[in-house]
Amino acid sequence: MATLTQKFNQYHNDNPQVYELFKKFTFMAIRRGHNRLSAWMIANRIRWETSIETFSVEEYKISNDYIALYARMFMSDYPEYNGFFRIKEMKRA
Repeated sequence: MATLTQKFNQYHNDNPQVYELFKKFTFMAIRRGHNRLSAWMIANRIRWETSIETFSVEEYKISNDYIALYARMFMSDYPEYNGFFRIKEMKRA
């Protein structure tokens, strides 16, 4: 059985545009002066944008299980923003 991290990696490989949106909306918040923000807020913004605003055929079904992994990926890719998202120890990976 695949671990959560393996499932996330597969989802990310199949849907790289989700992380691009995650970064876009996170950087928008940073430019607006936010020092901390909820990764759930970013994920829900992606959901809103792709299902309501753009009327896109590509409505991303982002598992809630993946939100913390996107936050970790962002802070790993941009260590200058380490701590921007509050994260907890993962119980399962």
